[in-house]
Amino acid sequence: MEELDIAAVVHRSIHGIFALVTRTLFIQIVGFVVNFLLTVYLSPSVFGVYFVVTAVIAFLAYFSDIGLAAALIQKKEQLTKEDLTTTFTIQQILVIGACLIALFLSPYLSRFYKLDADGFFLLLSLIVAFFLSSLKTIPSILLERDLRFEKLVIPQIVETLAFNIVALVCAIKGLGVTSFTLAVLARGICGLIAIYVVSPWRISFGISFGTAKKLLSYGIPFQANSFLALIKDDLLIAYAGKVLPLAQVGYIGFAQKWAYAPLRLISDNVIRIAFPSFARLQHDADHLGKAIEKALFGLAFLIFPSLVGLVMLAPTFIVIIPKYHKWEPAILSLGLFAINAALSAVSLPLTNVLNAVGKIKVTLYLMVFWTILTWVLTPLAMYRYGFNGFAGVSAVISFTVVIVVFVAKRYVSFSLKPIVAPMIATVILGIFLYFGNAYLAKNVATIVALIVSGSLVYFISCFLLARSAIMQDIALIRKQFVK
Repeated sequence: MEELDIAAVVHRSIHGIFALVTRTLFIQIVGFVVNFLLTVYLSPSVFGVYFVVTAVIAFLAYFSDIGLAAALIQKKEQLTKEDLTTTFTIQQILVIGACLIALFLSPYLSRFYKLDADGFFLLLSLIVAFFLSSLKTIPSILLERDLRFEKLVIPQIVETLAFNIVALVCAIKGLGVTSFTLAVLARGICGLIAIYVVSPWRISFGISFGTAKKLLSYGIPFQANSFLALIKDDLLIAYAGKVLPLAQVGYIGFAQKWAYAPLRLISDNVIRIAFPSFARLQHDADHLGKAIEKALFGLAFLIFPSLVGLVMLAPTFIVIIPKYHKWEPAILSLGLFAINAALSAVSLPLTNVLNAVGKIKVTLYLMVFWTILTWVLTPLAMYRYGFNGFAGVSAVISFTVVIVVFVAKRYVSFSLKPIVAPMIATVILGIFLYFGNAYLAKNVATIVALIVSGSLVYFISCFLLARSAIMQDIALIRKQFVK
């Protein structure tokens, strides 16, 4: 592993963001087109089999990771051979154990879900693909720790193409569930080959118990965070499905999906870069603080206006789009989830910087607090306010971002001033869209015109409020691409 100086971290981080955004757009476009075509050639029951079996394997896969990958990426010191071999060996022990459990349970799962022979072979193919995926762990860690995201996206693109091409060709040939079986195997094999081409690593086994103890001291709390997130979010949805009519759960899902869409598209890519970048800067408090401020500004600059535009125009879209009136009851929940998404744009980079500087137990305590608060308040709110109570609690809890800011400032010095200009510009945008939506938005053409003009209003306002910072960021980005 090479040691990175500040200039290298900046250069690779910026290139990494562009690489991940490009990959995300490519994968989403390919996935959308192929998924549409698959719905033409495959029956709903085939998709049902695929989703159910995939969910079962994903559940097992969750318990095969104990946060060792994150521990290696976060580690302040240079990685050693013992770090890599210990992580790989422990990971393989867990993965092989999970695969054996899955193989043992496969006949029972097949009978429980009433899978035919094709469904059973799909289950087996996902187990094989899960094992192949585990072999990619170390090469992926080396690339991510080194901030080589432009290389890391190559196997992901190869996997996307392999899966979608094989699935589509087989579906056209009428192979049904077998289309997914072959596509899953093609994705696993092609992805494994691609990752070792771009990031060669000689597989080796061995466990250093001293190394394992040190890595697990970080990895186990990190994985506990993920487990609590599973309880806080996914399990809560399952509970809502038990106490609310399914239609109301659908409103929650609709509102949550759209409100979190800007966060998932923008924040996930930035955070993917931010964690290893912050970790590489943890020895330099000054540059780490500046990196946090850049991340906060970038997320606020893109996510705040996206959410306001979505919330302000959603009622009009529901009226104009055919057969979309059914989602009108979800409008209030959409706005409440949008509050959560906006404040998450601030809290996410701060919890990541805590993880990056090794304060993983601090974020674990925060997650325990959020999980308890969510499970105490949400059932009460749903009993009193129905499905809107679910979103309401989400919005209320998001204001605990104040606690996250206070805690983060104890370990790293940074300012929230960078998000002020995007906030003010977003308020101006909201006022513009409110009146424009009331008097101008009558059809698709006028809505498009309103979106374009609203974007200009926002960018001009933000530029006037933060001209110096924006020009500095533009110059910094240009410097990384123009030699």
